[in-house]
Amino acid sequence: MTITRRDTDAVRALQALEDGRSSVRLQAALAVGTTPDPRFVDKLVERCAVEPEFFVRDTLTWALTRHPVSLTIPELIRAVRSEHPQARSQALHTLSKIGDRQAWPAITRALLSDADDEVARSAWRAAVVLVPEGEESALAAVLATQLGRGERETQLSLSRALVALGEAMVPALRAATTGPDPRVRAHALATQRLLRDPDAGFEFAIEEAKRVVALDGSARRDDGTC
Repeated sequence: MTITRRDTDAVRALQALEDGRSSVRLQAALAVGTTPDPRFVDKLVERCAVEPEFFVRDTLTWALTRHPVSLTIPELIRAVRSEHPQARSQALHTLSKIGDRQAWPAITRALLSDADDEVARSAWRAAVVLVPEGEESALAAVLATQLGRGERETQLSLSRALVALGEAMVPALRAATTGPDPRVRAHALATQRLLRDPDAGFEFAIEEAKRVVALDGSARRDDGTC
């Protein structure tokens, strides 16, 4: 069998993806994306699961988007079922960048409520990109179960995902504003504010929502309803 220069370059690029220097790994990922090759797909997905540097991971994702979806999507769907959180998170992130709705069945309720915040956030972003027409309300109902979760960054990610669904998320959000958990109510109210006014900052929206919830709680105690 004749080994071509292309074969040699491919081997070098794949080896460089595991180099100890992040700058070398970044250049390798750029090279792989610049010259797509089916032999790269498995290694790119595998590397996404363990790559520690954000910029390198993002370039690995870009490189995967340069390859045919017939090759990348099956590998990424396998990765979202991994026991390793980074593998799940990065695969979901890459699916959102590819944007092909044939991957929608992989976005399960378990991923949307994953115990790892980074995985859940990636799943929310992927879901609003991949959701088929007509299923937005059902997705909004699932996402609304996560209201009140996590710290500010996680809450902002969920609010953005819900806002991206537009009017389809209004019933689920409205129901959440009357729930028993003040943290959930505040998050739902802040998300409503962002839907009405996309330019409103989340910090302002959430603090305003907390005041509203606190005042509502005081009013309920005063009139004996709580």
